[in-house]
Amino acid sequence: QVQLVESGGGLVQPGGSLRLSCAASGSTLSAYIMTWYRQAPGKQRELVASITSGGGTHYADSVKGRFTISNGNAKNTMYLQMNMLKPEDTAVYYCHVYVAPTSHYWGQGTQVTVSS
Repeated sequence: QVQLVESGGGLVQPGGSLRLSCAASGSTLSAYIMTWYRQAPGKQRELVASITSGGGTHYADSVKGRFTISNGNAKNTMYLQMNMLKPEDTAVYYCHVYVAPTSHYWGQGTQVTVSS
């Protein structure tokens, strides 16, 4: 079993920045996909960005050029650097880890609010 611990959410003004962190513990991760999802009130959950254990990345069109996903200095830690934030980025952001063949792990979610 893998436990995910998130941090970094908060309230920022439009144009501001936040960095979200997701740390995995409890088991050693080898081949995996780590993903940030977000869900706003009344909307479906959507994929924001993903990174593989090999370093490959994928971004939603709505965040390309503004958000950066990375593994930082710790192999089992994922970061989401969010720049030029917009009100439409307001949502609960969730960390997710997939380990083949059938293991899925979710963080508790962290609130990001972008408002003036």
